[in-house]
Amino acid sequence: MDKQKLIKLLIAIAAMLIIWFMPDAAFGMENLTVVEHRVIALFVFGALMWIFEPIPIWTTSIALIVMMIVTVSDSMFAPLKDVSNPLFGQVISHKSIMASFADPIIMLFMGGFALAIGATKVGLDVNLARVLLKPFGNKSEIVLLGFMIVTAVFSMFMSNTATAAMMLAIVAPILAQLPTEGKGRIAMALGIPIAANVGGIGTPIGTPPNAIAIRYLTEHAELGGGIGFGQWMLAMVPVMVIILGLSWLLLLKLFPFKKKTISIDIEGKFRNDTQALIVYVTFAVTVVLWLLDSVTGINSNCVAMIPLAVFTVTGVMGRKELQEINWDVLWLVAGGFALGVGLKGSGLAEHMVDSIPFASWPTFIVLLGSGLICYLMSTFMSNTASAALLIPILAAIATGMGDVLTAFGGAETMLIGVALCASLAMALPISTPPNALAYATGVIKQSDMAKSGIIIGVFGMLIGYVLLFLSVKIGVL
Repeated sequence: MDKQKLIKLLIAIAAMLIIWFMPDAAFGMENLTVVEHRVIALFVFGALMWIFEPIPIWTTSIALIVMMIVTVSDSMFAPLKDVSNPLFGQVISHKSIMASFADPIIMLFMGGFALAIGATKVGLDVNLARVLLKPFGNKSEIVLLGFMIVTAVFSMFMSNTATAAMMLAIVAPILAQLPTEGKGRIAMALGIPIAANVGGIGTPIGTPPNAIAIRYLTEHAELGGGIGFGQWMLAMVPVMVIILGLSWLLLLKLFPFKKKTISIDIEGKFRNDTQALIVYVTFAVTVVLWLLDSVTGINSNCVAMIPLAVFTVTGVMGRKELQEINWDVLWLVAGGFALGVGLKGSGLAEHMVDSIPFASWPTFIVLLGSGLICYLMSTFMSNTASAALLIPILAAIATGMGDVLTAFGGAETMLIGVALCASLAMALPISTPPNALAYATGVIKQSDMAKSGIIIGVFGMLIGYVLLFLSVKIGVL
């Protein structure tokens, strides 16, 4: 570990210890329990570790889960347990903490990863790109639109990072065709990460913040009672389409093409062997079942197990392919879920809401403020980590606000709005992996990314919140 990372690690540990031993009165909450106090310290430690990244962010999640088990669970170290203290508080079930990694939402993502791995193995992704791009012809502006649409569609069902990597590889020869003195190269290179980030909005598996929001809306009846896969798409695909279309127009305005035509040449053909056919059919069946979950009655998390089962039994996925699953993302999400268990199980979330008069604040300030905070955090740190930190707290706030929030679309607008804002944070190369991949091409300057990213973020949030509100009012959500 280099010196800079070591300093960041020590700062996070020091902050946790300071809060751990801080007098209860310093928090401004009456009758704060020992367990709640410890959860606050662990929360601050996790937040600083995710912001500073002295170690990979997924390892922070594992550390948090272990630290919670040994300090605030019913299996904590004996010297830390003082049940004789009337303010010791409610300990958390160690099974609940450990179950964070087996949460149904984790299974949903595993199914999405399995589909992506299977599609890549048989070349379905590249061949679909070739077919889907064909109708867009060779006019530069329309080719850009084609790449953005295809990238967004893939990002709805595949990892945003994997989609961006694949599409940037396809677009590389096209970038070479465009004149270096023109700005069209910038538009083409920027269009891929923007579309990958925006495309993730469209489905529950498009990006982890979506799944985190769904988990809290589904598991807490007081927050609205759950959202199905098809229901999410019905509400969020229009949001995605409008933001994507405006992003395309913005890129054309900021970075106009000098060369008016572009030729696309993607080689390949669809395989027709047994393994490929298994992937094609499984992919289609899984997506259809996801879209019709309200009709079939099969929960989308359960549907996600189908491709895992089919691919492993038929040999499409073996030990090597299982290792390709993004386990780091799954652990990161699990760490966020564990923090949520800690906040709720200890009673801290309810205690915080009772101590802060959110219900007396202007509702639109709470809504837009939470989204803006998530946007700013996600600009500088992992989108998933930002959502994992904020959504458990906001879920408690939404519960505490009750009917006051209903007039503005309820908890759905608040929590889904935060997930949306996480996806819209794309102003810097470090904001998202797709941004970093595009920046690595050498075509884009950081100022180009910041200019387009901030504008898209601002109008994306405004459009998103308005459409979310309307979706709730007309009964889509």
